[in-house]
Amino acid sequence: MLNRFRLPMIAVHVPSLWVGGLTLFPWVFFKHAKPPAWLINHERIHLRQQVELGLFLFYVWYGLEFLVRWVQYGHHHQAYLNISFEREAYSNDKNLAYLKTRKAWRFWKYL
Repeated sequence: MLNRFRLPMIAVHVPSLWVGGLTLFPWVFFKHAKPPAWLINHERIHLRQQVELGLFLFYVWYGLEFLVRWVQYGHHHQAYLNISFEREAYSNDKNLAYLKTRKAWRFWKYL
């Protein structure tokens, strides 16, 4: 079961990154050399989502949902914040124990 172990994560510091963190299993790119614990947890949630769906399906879904939300909200940042994967991650990133109890496919709750 995925909840019983930590997924591998290769953290890479990329000072020129346009966001605080970006995940492409198993790599997580961080803008700052020492990211806060909540951001690491946020990206670990994305790692779990990517393993559940597979990288290709995750990014296709992510991109399509972004486009739907952009049309829905009319603003790219609002669209990003309302992608189901981001909603799950932002709702739970400060709970550092979340991944220990998270049920599989939990992002469905945030659609």
